[in-house]
Amino acid sequence: MTQQLIETLKAKEDKMIEIRRYIHQHPELSFHEDETAKYIADFYKGKDVQVETNFDGRGIKVTIDSGKPGKTLAIRADFDALPITEDTGLPFASQNEGVMHACGHDAHTAYMLVLAETLSEMKDAFTGKVIVIHQPAEEVPPGGAKGMVEAGILEGVDNVVGVHVMSTMETGSVYYHPGYVQTGRAFFKLKVIGKGGHGSSPHMANDAIVAGSYFITQLQTVVSRRLSPFETGVVTIGSFDGKGQFNIIKDSIEVEGDVRGLTEDTKATIEREIKRLSKGLEETFDVTCELDYNDDYPALYNDPEFTEYVAKTLKNADLDFGVESCEPQPPSEDFAYYAKEKPSAFIYTGAAPEDGKIYPHHHPKFKISEKALLISAEAVGTVVLDYLKGEN
Repeated sequence: MTQQLIETLKAKEDKMIEIRRYIHQHPELSFHEDETAKYIADFYKGKDVQVETNFDGRGIKVTIDSGKPGKTLAIRADFDALPITEDTGLPFASQNEGVMHACGHDAHTAYMLVLAETLSEMKDAFTGKVIVIHQPAEEVPPGGAKGMVEAGILEGVDNVVGVHVMSTMETGSVYYHPGYVQTGRAFFKLKVIGKGGHGSSPHMANDAIVAGSYFITQLQTVVSRRLSPFETGVVTIGSFDGKGQFNIIKDSIEVEGDVRGLTEDTKATIEREIKRLSKGLEETFDVTCELDYNDDYPALYNDPEFTEYVAKTLKNADLDFGVESCEPQPPSEDFAYYAKEKPSAFIYTGAAPEDGKIYPHHHPKFKISEKALLISAEAVGTVVLDYLKGEN
């Protein structure tokens, strides 16, 4: 059965690449993916599946029902792009100025469409159901996953599998990590309000820039002095808006920052310390602080037992690619919302381009090896068939 799947997918590899290139040329931003959602829904017309469109907005739920009792496995692919001007020089580069598939979601959607089509053609060979989740808005909080979970996408689902292509990982292998695998995320905005005045008379003012600078300096101690050396946490200040005139003391400034933590406990510690520093700033500098702290994506937790099952299944399948363990990844991922609800496994497909010019995700020159599409489809399809063979 697995061999039949692999042979069919290999025969459809060109189709995957064609779909990926079309989607790459027509990227759409998070929460605005109207045409992409329509393209996905139209793909399933005439196929032996149940399609629910507009699932919590632009999400699409596809059910492949074998008609036989058994477990239900969900497999997920996201389809939004980023507000980035593409600079790859690819012949199928974005035709939507200022918008680019710079994270690989076009590849996720392409492999998933062809895999779902193939599984629908083979559904007599397995038991239970496959739920295909086509998810919008992974890139922008609150993210598409949260809304789809709240709308009931996981009702009746036993486990969830997700894949991300990675330009920074070697092509030809699939990678996995049990336990916490990607950081959770939060962001904050802090407005520091002092008292403006003339640069010649600082004693008659209350300098918000000085107070804000002190806050940023003290913020560096949160990770270095409040977290265990064995915890993973990052705090980054991405914006300090204090522009004014050289001889005028500003009455207020605004700071924006990014927070990452590999566990929920780490995130909670960082949040507590940032709020404490904000309150302390008021007392130290006699300023007023308005802190807007937003805790959005949870830390992504791969269920150890299920993840080991996925890895073992792939290793035992004698496929044409390697299966290797990897370290946790620093970026955040809203697949974490599925993993909070059901035992899940989020794995990675190496997609470093063949020319050796590797750019990270969210870079204008981001490219992938299109070999990763077939590998992703084979990996997820192999897990689906083993999981639904009726013996576990």
